Order: sequence, then structure tokens, then C-alpha cells
Amino acid sequence: MSEPSLETLIRVFNRMRDKRDQFEAEVKNLEKKMQTVKAAINDAMRESDLESVKTAAGLAYRTVKTTYSVADWTLMHGFVLEHQMPELLEKRLHQGNVKKYLEEHPDDALPGLNSSMEYSITIKRGKND
Repeated sequence: MSEPSLETLIRVFNRMRDKRDQFEAEVKNLEKKMQTVKAAINDAMRESDLESVKTAAGLAYRTVKTTYSVADWTLMHGFVLEHQMPELLEKRLHQGNVKKYLEEHPDDALPGLNSSMEYSITIKRGKND
């Protein structure tokens, strides 16, 4: 038995992508509706001054999530350095800036840097598909 041709594989991939896109659109629509219901539950619980409620259908409870952002990075960097608190920052590299640095300084080795590469395949539709 022969292997499927590249044209066949690409056509199959395109059909699978179409199904995935349709499914994702349905999921997004359902998630939007679920958010509307959650907002109604939150409003009802807030109006009744409830933090949790148990019903025959299930349990609902309210929690507070606080997020933080920086309005002035210069001030924040100064604070972090002055108070020696690097734990306020997340440990990750800016991929684009590292790539740019390595391209501009090919003879420099960044200490402790790991890298990995992998090929990816991009598929565009043909005119007849």
C-alpha cells in the first residue's frame, strides 16, 4: 500500500482545520453565553450578600482575584534594585530581544542560556481547495 500524496495530506489537513475552526467558533459562542450566566449569578449573590450558595443543581461561590501591573517600569526597576527584590519579577527571557542580541553579537555567549529549535509546517489553502 502506498503512502498518501502530499496533496492528499494537505487536503485532509485543510478539512480538519475547517472542522476545528467551526468547533472553536461554537465553543467561543458557548463561553460567551456562560459568562453572561455567571454574571447573572454574581449579581444575584452580590444583591443577596452571599459569598457561596449551595443548591440541588450545584455550588457557586465568589472569589476575588487581584492582578497587578506596572505603570512606570523605570520606577519599578529602581525599586527592585534598591531593595534587592528580584522575586517581584518573573523569570523569563524576552524571546525577540534575545534573538536580536545574538544576531548582533554572534561571538558573545550568554551565560546559562539554553536554546532549542524545531521546524514547523505552515499550510496555506490552494486555489482549488
